[in-house]
Amino acid sequence: MMRFTLGKEERLKSRKLIGKLYEEGKSIRVFPLRMVYIQTEHTSKYPAQVGMSVPKRNFKRAVDRNRIKRLLRESYRREKGMVYSEAKKPYVYMISYIAREEWKYEDIEEKMSKLMSLFVAEINTNEK
Repeated sequence: MMRFTLGKEERLKSRKLIGKLYEEGKSIRVFPLRMVYIQTEHTSKYPAQVGMSVPKRNFKRAVDRNRIKRLLRESYRREKGMVYSEAKKPYVYMISYIAREEWKYEDIEEKMSKLMSLFVAEINTNEK
C-alpha cells in the first residue's frame, strides 16, 4: 500500500543532483508545467525524488511563488502513484511552473496528471 504523502526523503535537496539534472536531464512539457528528469541513483529508498520550482522573474512576490509550489506539491502528491508503480529505476526530477499567471488548482492538477502519464510513457520506452 502506497501512502499518498510527500515526505522528506522524496524531496530533491541535493545540490549535486540538481546540478546534474540541469546539465544532463531531458525535459517534458505540459503547459504550464515543465519537468526536467534524469535516471540516476539517489539517496532515498523511494523510486523518485522531486523538486518544485517557480521562477522569480514570473512571480516577484515570495507568497505567490510559495502558494504555487504548494499547489504543485499537492497535485504531484496525488499523482505520483502512477510513477511509483511503473519506475523500475530511480529517477530525479524537477517540476517547474512556466506560466506567467497563477492557474486554478483544478487546472494544475489536470496538467500534472497529463505530465505524469507522459513521463510514465517516457520511462517505459527508456527502460525497455
